[in-house]
Amino acid sequence: MTNSRKNTASRRRAPARPADRGRDASRARRRKRSRTRIALTIVLSLLVLMAAGAGWLYLKLNGNISTFDADGISGDRPDDSSKGQNILVIGSDARTGGNSELGGGDKGDIGRSDTALLLHVYADRKHAVAVSVPRDTLVDIPPCKLPDGSWTTTRHDVMFNAAYSVGQTAKGNPACTQNTVEHLTGLRVHHTMVVDFKGFATLTDVVGGVEVCVPQDVYQKDLNPNRADRGERIFAKGEQNVAGQRALDYVRIRHGIGDGSDIGRIKRQQAFIAGLIKKIKSDGLTPTRLLPLANAATKSMTVDPGLGSANKLVSFAMSMKEIDLHNTKFITIPWRYQGERVAIVESEADALWAALKADRTLDGEDAGGKNGDKKPEPAQSAGPVSGDGIAVTVHNGTTTGGLASRAAKALTDHGFTVTGTGNAPSQDHSTTTIGYGPGQKARAETVARLFAGAALEPVSADGITVTLGESYVDSPSAAPSPGPATVPSKVADGARSADDDACSNLSYG
Repeated sequence: MTNSRKNTASRRRAPARPADRGRDASRARRRKRSRTRIALTIVLSLLVLMAAGAGWLYLKLNGNISTFDADGISGDRPDDSSKGQNILVIGSDARTGGNSELGGGDKGDIGRSDTALLLHVYADRKHAVAVSVPRDTLVDIPPCKLPDGSWTTTRHDVMFNAAYSVGQTAKGNPACTQNTVEHLTGLRVHHTMVVDFKGFATLTDVVGGVEVCVPQDVYQKDLNPNRADRGERIFAKGEQNVAGQRALDYVRIRHGIGDGSDIGRIKRQQAFIAGLIKKIKSDGLTPTRLLPLANAATKSMTVDPGLGSANKLVSFAMSMKEIDLHNTKFITIPWRYQGERVAIVESEADALWAALKADRTLDGEDAGGKNGDKKPEPAQSAGPVSGDGIAVTVHNGTTTGGLASRAAKALTDHGFTVTGTGNAPSQDHSTTTIGYGPGQKARAETVARLFAGAALEPVSADGITVTLGESYVDSPSAAPSPGPATVPSKVADGARSADDDACSNLSYG
């Protein structure tokens, strides 16, 4: 080996001096810090990109959302006394925005509400009930705002879906429908949303379709009775998955199944919505899943200003993710036929609204928050009656003298303002009735707590009038009555749960 090679080998084998070791360690620390900075830069860059992507999605959703004019919502509204929330959902057959291709009809036609339901989400956020209102239900439509800024007068005994058409515009009048529902139920509607044909069809496509059950073969003429012939078969009997146009056809079909009534169609619509909820929950209501759904829904959705941003809409949807399928119920407002129309069974409907206002489930459970598993309390739990701010006129509808004065004293003792007493036009009343004007139903219910067995009766005149009947003659000094805390069994027994079999309870008639 040459001397130069020996010297090189010797230098390689020589132990490192302290100064050399310090420089090596310093270089290693710099390399480590450099790698850490690179890693942090990559992570931060990914976070920025993710945030920018989410921001873009929210901007996209915000651009999709349309709101209706809140100025059309009545100023005479029920008190917001429930701990839960009430959401009015309207299915519109408006022909604008590409909907005419899906639903037929003239593009210049006025907007109509084809479907409507009031969804009560209980305060415990574990229970919910959707109450369908048939479109041909006879109701009073309170004053509503017209496109020129003027307001209509109250209309009596007209079809419920006429409220959406007030103003005769292509986009419809959701504020008027909200006013009508609040007047009908005495419940404050916290949010209103309208979904049209196009939005509904798109939403079902996004979730990959919904499982439905068809009790018999259905043909084109069943969907469009104006056809001259039966046409092609559009649904075969049995269970099947439907999406898009087929899903829309399924929920719109009325003839050829059951008795061809709107009541029967409502039952099938309830089954479909239950199936849609079941599908969404099975996929998981996470932000990743929710955003595509929100994107599809908002493209053809009109909401009140309180839901008019992506943040509000997504937060609202996420707040309901813990509601159990079995505890999500569907019912139809208590009804009876009146000729070719539908009339409301007032006593049963009043019990339903009172239960919802008290956050009682259909089977009587208290779902008002932390006490969600409590059963109904005894009658005295109704608490004292306060008539502060409520004015009442009292009429004696019997031949017993001094009855109006006695009732007036009971009312003033509880803080009511009695504006007058006197005799009713006739003295043959067997039961006490409480007449109430537009927007006064909630206050009339408070008055009714002093008159056991009293019947509530909507009237066109303003104010509240108590007409005493024989039932009040022998009663003690008007002790407070609790009012109904549970829904009549006839109504509750007909409820559908969101986890029910798709083929069960599909048709009326």
